[in-house]
Amino acid sequence: MLNEITQDATERMQKSVEALVNNFKKIRTGRAHPSILEGIQVSYYGSDVPLSQVANISVEDGRTLSIVPWEKPMVPVIEKAIMTSDLGLNPATAGENIRVPMPPLTEETRKGYIKQARAEAENARVAIRNIRRDANGDLKDLLKEKEITEDDQRRGEDQVQKITDKHVAEVDSLLEQKEKDLMEI
Repeated sequence: MLNEITQDATERMQKSVEALVNNFKKIRTGRAHPSILEGIQVSYYGSDVPLSQVANISVEDGRTLSIVPWEKPMVPVIEKAIMTSDLGLNPATAGENIRVPMPPLTEETRKGYIKQARAEAENARVAIRNIRRDANGDLKDLLKEKEITEDDQRRGEDQVQKITDKHVAEVDSLLEQKEKDLMEI
């Protein structure tokens, strides 16, 4: 009973950390990385699909992404999708190859991205604390139904707290790493 609750809490907290990692990928640093374009949807024969499903995305050099569509008519569609995204990128087309230079980050944009990263990290912490609250609520319900003793409940709450502390520390270290990446020139 206790193991099931702690196992469920651990899995859900880990998913919150993974979601944070994915959100951090969308916050761009000064370096070019294909994951920056992950959220971009492209109209392909009437349906919206991720950019990675219609083109090959690679890093040309430290500050430039290279996009090679699998079909030539997709070039203007991809170009428009990148320009209309809120990433602030301006693609340059050379035949079938689309180059996306990463503009250097100004101090102001760095601070904005750091603020965004902190907000994402706080959302992850809140999600983890909500999972802790749910797990402790489950333990209280088991105690009310007399399926576990008060000692078992306290032991379970201690385990859940340790799991929570571990995942919050992981979120903090991910945030610290992201801030370091953003401040790197």
